[in-house]
Amino acid sequence: MIERPDAAALMAGPLGQWLTAQNADRDAAKAKAAAITRTALIAAVAVAFVLVLMTGRPGPGLQIGFFIGAGGFAWAEWSKRPVLNRLKGGINGAIAKALGLDYSVECQPGKTFERAKQFDMVPGYDDSTFHDLWWGLVAGQPFTLHEARLTEQRGSGKNRHTVTVFEGQILSIGFNRRFHSTTLIEPDGERRKFLIGAEKETVGIGGLDLGRVDITHPGFEERFTVWSSDQVEARYIVHPEYVERLLAVEKAFAGEDIRALFHEGDLLITVKTGNLFESGSLDARDDRALLERAIDQFGALTDLATTLNERARASFS
Repeated sequence: MIERPDAAALMAGPLGQWLTAQNADRDAAKAKAAAITRTALIAAVAVAFVLVLMTGRPGPGLQIGFFIGAGGFAWAEWSKRPVLNRLKGGINGAIAKALGLDYSVECQPGKTFERAKQFDMVPGYDDSTFHDLWWGLVAGQPFTLHEARLTEQRGSGKNRHTVTVFEGQILSIGFNRRFHSTTLIEPDGERRKFLIGAEKETVGIGGLDLGRVDITHPGFEERFTVWSSDQVEARYIVHPEYVERLLAVEKAFAGEDIRALFHEGDLLITVKTGNLFESGSLDARDDRALLERAIDQFGALTDLATTLNERARASFS
């Protein structure tokens, strides 16, 4: 396990001083958002009142007034974003620095996300956003973690709407030995014969032919299926303790759909967690609690990566 930064020490040092210096900008952002909301509500009421007088019917006026009010609220929230992102960058950046890592609020997808797509570890999507990139060395191994939000357009015409199909973490860490094969752990029952039949014995994933691996652990078999290009090495890699570790992370984040890929010396994990690391707040009283939450969230994910990587055994070379 990686020793987690001490929130009290961080708040007593340069981070706490920097956060105090942001209070004027926080107050200005709150005042601006309140002014936008107030103006939108006044406009919404005025437009609704005029339309009711003109049409003699409340429906159209109330509907348009509602959209003006909702738009104003969204604008007010958007106006806070620059300050919130700066605060989040300062807090999460301090956590990263304490761990010898780097952090960026904004990021673009790279090799890690492309590999997740290649091996069906994330669903198909129409639009995507990426943020909260952490990178560096964890337990002496190269490490990257970033958040992805993937959305899909469904329906048509008036029924067309946007659905979030994935919101969570894409994590990669170098493994303590290079694999001679490719092994994928995914939720059970996703690759069945004729959709409702038994699971297939072999599948094509990521341009490779992978076979189903039987893991003799009841808890694991109920939740996951393992596919690999080498049955022997897969059983060596996927020891029974993995099920407890994978499920512990899902529980910690109320997450779901956790997947793991062992490929070319890297361990890649995807897990739906919702939006994490939102440590910025316009209320300075929240700083300590949000800092502690971000430390716990990041620590749980790095603990997963390191515990899945800790049992070095004899090499197959």
